[in-house]
Amino acid sequence: MKIQHPALVELLQRAYSAEKAAAFAYIGHAKSLKDPAAKVAVKQIEDDEWGHRRNVLAIMQQYGIPVSRFYEVKFHVIGRFISASCYVIGWFMPYFFAGKLESGNVCEYFVMMKYFHALGIRQHDEILYEMGIKEKEHEVYFLEQIKDSKWLPYFEKIFSWGNQTTANDVDLENKLPVETSSQYCKTFKAHEVEAANRQAKGKS
Repeated sequence: MKIQHPALVELLQRAYSAEKAAAFAYIGHAKSLKDPAAKVAVKQIEDDEWGHRRNVLAIMQQYGIPVSRFYEVKFHVIGRFISASCYVIGWFMPYFFAGKLESGNVCEYFVMMKYFHALGIRQHDEILYEMGIKEKEHEVYFLEQIKDSKWLPYFEKIFSWGNQTTANDVDLENKLPVETSSQYCKTFKAHEVEAANRQAKGKS
């Protein structure tokens, strides 16, 4: 079955490759840490990202969506660069930028869900929900490590992420069930999502 939704296809391709970049980054991050417990925690997050990559690939294969060579090369280079930089940029920044990245990744999976719903497809809701929630758990973990850092208020002002700012509206203490979780991320690139869904519906 082919899907006629260019934005969804592109998002799946980008997410598949970006998960590799994230996993590579966490390899370097974990190795750069001295605390054994922190190494284990970041290694687990790396494993989660590889799992997400496998899940996204399975969805892509179901609809005959090819892996993007461009994204694979691009994110391979980005991931390796970030991995190496973790050894030289200090303790704070790897945690901060990992948390900011994960904050945005949360909504990507819920946006995928919205795109599939526009096509009348709901069979992927559970796995997309699980991946979105897992990314939120990653964000919370990284923020917890730096929440009391003197640097965080300054970085939050510049990069719009931290104790007071997030790129998503998921609350782990009050999670919506899978069935209504498409309500998450209503304002995340809302105009782009609406336009993409209208275009897809017009083609169907």
